[in-house]
Amino acid sequence: MRTRRPVNVGIVGLGRAGWLMHVPELRAHKGFRIAAACDVLEDRPKAVAREFGARPYTDYKGLIGDPDVELVVVATRSDTHARVTVDALRAGKHVLVEKPMAVTLRQADRMIEAAGRAGRHLLVRQNRRFDPDFLFIRDVIRSRLLGRVFYIRLCRHGYNRRCDWQTLTRFGGGQLNNWGPHIIDHALQFLGGRPVGLWSDLCRVAAAGDANDHVKVVMKGKTGLVVDLEISGGVAIGEPPYRVMGTLGTLTCDGQTATIRYLDPKKLSSVKANPGTPSWAEGWGNPEQLPWQEMTCPAKPRATPPAFYERVYRTLRLGRPFLITLDEARNVMWVIERARKGWRRA
Repeated sequence: MRTRRPVNVGIVGLGRAGWLMHVPELRAHKGFRIAAACDVLEDRPKAVAREFGARPYTDYKGLIGDPDVELVVVATRSDTHARVTVDALRAGKHVLVEKPMAVTLRQADRMIEAAGRAGRHLLVRQNRRFDPDFLFIRDVIRSRLLGRVFYIRLCRHGYNRRCDWQTLTRFGGGQLNNWGPHIIDHALQFLGGRPVGLWSDLCRVAAAGDANDHVKVVMKGKTGLVVDLEISGGVAIGEPPYRVMGTLGTLTCDGQTATIRYLDPKKLSSVKANPGTPSWAEGWGNPEQLPWQEMTCPAKPRATPPAFYERVYRTLRLGRPFLITLDEARNVMWVIERARKGWRRA
């Protein structure tokens, strides 16, 4: 019999992700109780303890040994994700790990293997899978309004002379590991799986440190679809986050509003190639007036998706499959590893 008691959570890492993302989301969901918190800075777990009555720790091994903790949230620096996750799984805990789940594919495989051996859930926080604009665009593509989609461009642009740990490779920093998992996950959803070819270019433009802050990855899927993604902290004039091109039209989206220009195939006459030589008066191309239709609408899906932690709760308490499978999370790491090497094949 499945129980509806709250899930007791221990959070390891109370920086931007732990304190500013996970804590507010857990605070808002009655199905979770923050039972323990850990950070190397002693004042942070004490602050969580004051608000939630949680036990404070400065060493994560104390937290994962806490018998009251059922789910460990790993929100530490990227280079520590694998170690903390494997230790927590071996201690018999379920684990929710921040993206990137690891910094190498080998580490990711160790984590997945540890979850299988322990018989515990390993969940990866690819929460951008549920962004309203992404879900809306996926709905449009599936509707065939744009015809057969052959090219998708995904951009996250800005100009930022960043100087925190995310700019240092020894800590797993860089945009490929930071924004990369989210946008690569989107790309793989559009492609329907791993690409058959990939080209990449990584460089540092404006940030301090030695990690990449400009990421260019072009992937080709089995169907011929090309997804071109660009994540950059070195672009002063950015492009829309989404541009989708199909045989019957194009969609652009700024994250809030989508503009779609498309053709109704029922209103198009057939057209055939003419092998002859056109007269001077005919000029080039086809002079027909196409019956374009345009619409601008909010970038919202047909149905509002459940919050991320609601999905976690349904998995842990109701036994429902977690929407982001470990195979999908591993595929993100597979792409990241190949993007570092500039892998090509198609």
